[in-house]
Amino acid sequence: RDLRRGRWIIQDEIDLHGLNRDEARALLAGFLAEALKHGIRCVRVIHGKGLGSPGREAVLRKLVRGWLAQRQETLAYCQALPHDGGEGALIVLLRASKK
Repeated sequence: RDLRRGRWIIQDEIDLHGLNRDEARALLAGFLAEALKHGIRCVRVIHGKGLGSPGREAVLRKLVRGWLAQRQETLAYCQALPHDGGEGALIVLLRASKK
């Protein structure tokens, strides 16, 4: 609930615009691993709105949501608020790193 209301401070972000699905998945996995390693808890994942895709379909939007749901370090995610990217981004809450 706090994540949806924008009460978490976004500490880092990754932009997946223009990448194919394999590149995006690999880059996202590496980004999440690094964020966890550095104790970052809240990140923004920019996947875009799909306006440049064939058929103007947001392919990465669907894929990124599925990938995040499969990752153990993901506690929660939600669509970003309009000032944080709206439909073109997700805000992701990560587990606390084990130290």
